[in-house]
Amino acid sequence: MNVIVFASRKGGSGKSTLAAHLAAHVHKATKPCLLIDADPQGSLTLWHKLRGTNEPAIKTAVTSVGGIIAAAKRDGIEWVFIDTPPNMSAVVEDSIKNATMVIIPARPGVFDVNAVQETIQTCRAARKPYAVVLNGAPARRDDVESPIVTIARESLTKFRAPVWGGQITNRADLLMALSHGEGAREYYAEGRAAAEIGRLWAAIERSVKAIRGNAPASGAMHKQAA
Repeated sequence: MNVIVFASRKGGSGKSTLAAHLAAHVHKATKPCLLIDADPQGSLTLWHKLRGTNEPAIKTAVTSVGGIIAAAKRDGIEWVFIDTPPNMSAVVEDSIKNATMVIIPARPGVFDVNAVQETIQTCRAARKPYAVVLNGAPARRDDVESPIVTIARESLTKFRAPVWGGQITNRADLLMALSHGEGAREYYAEGRAAAEIGRLWAAIERSVKAIRGNAPASGAMHKQAA
């Protein structure tokens, strides 16, 4: 079983958004996943209610996630996605402790990029693989990323933080899908938002295979820009 934790002490970085879109992208009857909403704000729970299908399953956590993860493993769940609150509380530390990999979303702005440092240190202290994902980014023009995204990457390099080579662009499809209780691929499978979520998922899968020793670490997003 693989546990993907979305963590950042910066509110509005996109933890709930990425958790919802990736879970919808991955979940199917032959590859079940579980959502854990550990954020008291309950954004992931709201999305799940709008979805109205009870799939993927969702649990809530207040101070710890270990018991829920243990039960999920017994039930044969393959992927667990944990949304955490924007702080470094006990439930965040417990989530990271139980993680296979931690995704740290960051918008490409000075406040967001600076805020990832504490989460990075927590991951390093727990010896957990992690990668920063630039989220809510301006669209690329002529296949060139926005200067603010380039600046964010350069800043993160100073922290020696692995950063995904792609980006999740600020697109209406992402928000519209969530308002319908859907993921980007369910909302508009041929759209650019769905394609970016698909590329992020492929990068996560590569990293997890490398972490498990089932693939070379070269190219894995938690080791270098993927």
